[in-house]
Amino acid sequence: MWPSFLGYFTKELGIDLGTANTLVWVKGQGLVVNESSVVAVNKRNGQVLAVGEEALSMVGKTPPHIQVTRPLHRGIIADFEVTEKMLRYFFQKVHQGNTLAIPRPFVVISVPLDITEVERKAVGDAAMSAGAREVLVVEAPIAAAIGANLAISDPVGNMVVNVGGGMTEIAVISLNGVVTSRAIPIAGDELNRNIVQYARDVFNILLGERVADSIKIAIGSAVELTEPLETPMRGRDLLSGLPREIIINDAQVREAMGRSLKALIEQIKAMLELTPPELVSDIYQRGIMLTGGGALLRGLDLAISHGTGLPVHIAPDPLLAVVRGTGILLEQPTLLQDVAFPATDRLHRL
Repeated sequence: MWPSFLGYFTKELGIDLGTANTLVWVKGQGLVVNESSVVAVNKRNGQVLAVGEEALSMVGKTPPHIQVTRPLHRGIIADFEVTEKMLRYFFQKVHQGNTLAIPRPFVVISVPLDITEVERKAVGDAAMSAGAREVLVVEAPIAAAIGANLAISDPVGNMVVNVGGGMTEIAVISLNGVVTSRAIPIAGDELNRNIVQYARDVFNILLGERVADSIKIAIGSAVELTEPLETPMRGRDLLSGLPREIIINDAQVREAMGRSLKALIEQIKAMLELTPPELVSDIYQRGIMLTGGGALLRGLDLAISHGTGLPVHIAPDPLLAVVRGTGILLEQPTLLQDVAFPATDRLHRL
């Protein structure tokens, strides 16, 4: 009875708990939180100093007693305590102005495809410890497909490529379930590391990953552009040790990321080889759906289409596809019952 009573005063949340970003969707309100999955902690007393964009701005600029960390690695919890504190911060942010002293939201969280039972339980335990009264989990590609308005309940094949920060998930979905799938560590963070390595090897410049990410966003592409792009690249000269700036163009960035992008396309082709022929026929007609922040890389859809010979579509607001899918599930309890499952046995905790 008490959990039901709490339901009148707290919200129902859909959460995309990603390596790079955490997004929170509130039933009846829409997207309310879109923050980096970064936390700054004072190691002397364990106090959380900043979460999200504020913490991200501290990366590489802190004294020794302040630790800035990403508590998730490839979508899996790497630091339980910091993840719990981050979720508690987001729960309190969502419930600002609520008369109930302690928020007890009902939560649907997306999780990676290849997550183990122990890792799934860690997600549920972190959310419950942060204040959730009940936690259900849904596989990220299924949430992304729902958020991209694919008819996953029909007996047809839907291929989703969800390119996140730490991982790319490739899944063929039919009848509300994943038929074949593959998760690979080639995603946004890997492309950033490619740019860092390229700058070191070619220009003898040491870059930070945040700088590499800004370069990728500014001029990164998977195919040749009609209009060349350039941007400054600033870092430390490895020979002199002094700051240095050069101008880099899109062709150089594309060269830096080329091997990883080629490997990504090969993995998609390998996934198609494992897919039942009836579903391959559907995918040939319906095409591949790209979701996740990585789908925003210029020309990625064209590169995948050229490599596979299939039409490729980018979901509307691909970065929001997963969290929008969790929001739709909150509005459709029957579908939620079909595709989600409990994260932990600690349900209805007081």
